[in-house]
Amino acid sequence: MDHPKIRPIESFPVEQNGQKLVCLRDPLGIATQPIVLGMGAYFLVTLFNGATSLTEIHEAFIRRFNESLPPEQLNGLVDALDKAGFLDSPAFVDRRQRVMEEFRQSPQRPAVHAGLCYAKEAMPLRREIEGYFRGPNGPGHIPEPKNSEAPLSGLIAPHIDPRRGGPAYAHAYGQLMTRERPDLVIILGTSHYGGGPQLFTATRKHYMTPFGPVASDREFIERLAGRYQEGDLFAEELLHRNEHSIEFQALFLAWALGTAGYKVVPILVSSFHQMVLSGISPLDDPRVSGMVEALKAELEGETRRVLIVAGVDFAHVGKKFGDSFTADEKVAGWVRTEDLSLIETIKRGDPEGFFGQIAKERDARKICGLAPMYMQLEMLKGRTARLLMHDIAMEPQTESAVSFASIAID
Repeated sequence: MDHPKIRPIESFPVEQNGQKLVCLRDPLGIATQPIVLGMGAYFLVTLFNGATSLTEIHEAFIRRFNESLPPEQLNGLVDALDKAGFLDSPAFVDRRQRVMEEFRQSPQRPAVHAGLCYAKEAMPLRREIEGYFRGPNGPGHIPEPKNSEAPLSGLIAPHIDPRRGGPAYAHAYGQLMTRERPDLVIILGTSHYGGGPQLFTATRKHYMTPFGPVASDREFIERLAGRYQEGDLFAEELLHRNEHSIEFQALFLAWALGTAGYKVVPILVSSFHQMVLSGISPLDDPRVSGMVEALKAELEGETRRVLIVAGVDFAHVGKKFGDSFTADEKVAGWVRTEDLSLIETIKRGDPEGFFGQIAKERDARKICGLAPMYMQLEMLKGRTARLLMHDIAMEPQTESAVSFASIAID
């Protein structure tokens, strides 16, 4: 492999025994184990772009560090990364195909983050979620389920780790418990790792939770896939395998509503960032307008109570996310002010105003929920919303911050 190429993966700093290192992790989970590299090895990996030869990489290392690098050491790094599944290579293609076939044959999508981001067993998990209500910033009490008030049309909830954003989940799903239950829940989740031409990715699989499976409406999904002519809704189905944005919504739906009496339609929505950069409205992209039309047509004759959930976060700022600045309290104040201004467009049900505000500042805060929220607002255009909670999770160790909110759409 004379021109090694690293796959799209996550990299983030870690510290072990006072030494600064970089951890590489595959968000798709095809490379099952993360790899920790020293700064020298990480420098080499940044040059694995498929165009730079091993000879050129070797020379770049010597110029950068002014020390020799045995060729067998560089070759060993390439071999180790390839065997682990981190390089774009024939070995990875074979590995990905095996993983994809295994995933496609399963009728269920496992709760892959159980035991990592929330308790794996039902009873401890119930206690954990109840703690989100009673803890700092929580709504204070768990509502008794009611059927007296009209159902919500939409719900915006976080997809941040529940152990960091628990109170916001409590505000969102506590609100759901006070309303007439939905029969059908369309879940629009941020697709963090979808980067190809397919903007929308569905799955027929039931989402497993520690409380039991949340059933997908397979008939609805099949009809929607048939209506949508601008792409294949199942071409990138593997994205659902490790993506957390829908998993966390399924988890809290199962807690709030149980696992019977409703079905879900899980759809991952990939980035609209190119539309932001070009200033073109998403509806001018036939992939987006085609999905809006297909969903509206499918829902037009629907007699069930429908809820549209967006599993999203807001700003991602600081060095972890490529900014040159540290996310400190001053930056947090800026994020809060701008987020609340953006939320005003959501409160009045204005999808174009929402997108236009983000495009005007060229998505300076990196709103990772832009695409799902835009789709939700387009489906529910003109409906008013209420802000339940806004918060910012500061990450001093990475000099970064993530903001999120809970919003109910009537």
